[in-house]
Amino acid sequence: MNNLNEVEQKIAESLLQIKAIKLQPKNPFVWASGWKSPIYCDNRIALSHPAIRTYIRQQLSQLIQEEFGTVEMISGVATAGIPQGVLVAQDLGLPFTYVRSSAKDHGRQNLIEGEVVSGQRVVVVEDLISTGKSSLLAVEALREAGCNVVGLVSIFTYGFDEAVKNFTDAKCPFFSLCNYDALIKVAVDNGYILESDVTLLEQWRKDPSIWTGQ
Repeated sequence: MNNLNEVEQKIAESLLQIKAIKLQPKNPFVWASGWKSPIYCDNRIALSHPAIRTYIRQQLSQLIQEEFGTVEMISGVATAGIPQGVLVAQDLGLPFTYVRSSAKDHGRQNLIEGEVVSGQRVVVVEDLISTGKSSLLAVEALREAGCNVVGLVSIFTYGFDEAVKNFTDAKCPFFSLCNYDALIKVAVDNGYILESDVTLLEQWRKDPSIWTGQ
């Protein structure tokens, strides 16, 4: 694995420390999709830890400025991307919207909550990237509303090949503060898992739909 940069190292250490990410290669979790998984990620836990929450906000804001330059609006993906997106929008002094998973069934039947101005340069904020499908539904909704979605940022990505393909096909650049390879390295170095667990963890990432943990 490549050497980690400071941000990857600190994010991985923080998420493991507060148990926002858990690794159990020999006692896997079961996702809603039915997939068995050696990892469970709930970055919302970081919101309960002010120092970590602040660091994530600062690094997402810096990442947006470095990769996308001038941005006119931040939009969060419901639900976990909403609080992170609000923090970033406040940090950058920008308007904020969020995209629902489905349109409301009453009132104005909004899919996007907040004021959208056609042509705005928008960056979408997400907490976690798996296949990218739910995130890209939000990107599509914003584009259909007239926004110029220039890209997406997230706290963590599993690094699935499917996600890379999906974002490439959608012509939507995406960047994450931390990734699966960095997490595994930090987890081994800090004793969260054994070196012998790494093979199982790498096998899962290659084809999670058929991984059994054996």
